[in-house]
Amino acid sequence: MKDPQLALHGLAIKKHGTAEEVAAITALDPAVVTKHLDAAAETGRALKTGDKYMLQPTAQIALKSAYSRDYSDERANADMQAAYDDFERVNEQLKSLITEWQTMTVGGKSMPNDHSDKAYDDKIIDRLGDLHERAEPVLDRLAAGLPRLSVWKQLLLTALERAEDGEIDWVSDARCMSYHTAWFEMHEDLIRVLGRERLE
Repeated sequence: MKDPQLALHGLAIKKHGTAEEVAAITALDPAVVTKHLDAAAETGRALKTGDKYMLQPTAQIALKSAYSRDYSDERANADMQAAYDDFERVNEQLKSLITEWQTMTVGGKSMPNDHSDKAYDDKIIDRLGDLHERAEPVLDRLAAGLPRLSVWKQLLLTALERAEDGEIDWVSDARCMSYHTAWFEMHEDLIRVLGRERLE
């Protein structure tokens, strides 16, 4: 996928984001992303408000039709498809872990986790580290088929390390590139590249 389309692809994943945020998940230079997103805004393919962009519906449709052409090799790559199947298995484990992070069982009832129990949170973060170790070989296999995907491994590691250092927002807070945020966006990237569906 060429840079102009890749910038739009990154914006589709972010849904509403800055050029810097799109650059961070596509491994493109922020100046390059800005140029392509500004061009998209000028031609009505994107909407720009302040420093943030949002893809317009017509551009979404055009982008989806481009995937089968631009990622035909990846979609035909049996190793990548098998790696994605393994990714989905880890994804199910992550979803369960995030549920445990966001809720606690108190007196037999499930309640929102107010994060006042540091020991409980620390155990979840330790398990997140274990999950990341299991995910790394799968992420490496996916990146072997499409090298730009390696950016996700670093984003996940950065979020994990910050969570392990006590910045608990970096586990699942949607206001930053938390582990859960990065994982969700990576999942969307993989779905679009490989022509798969998000399992509920």
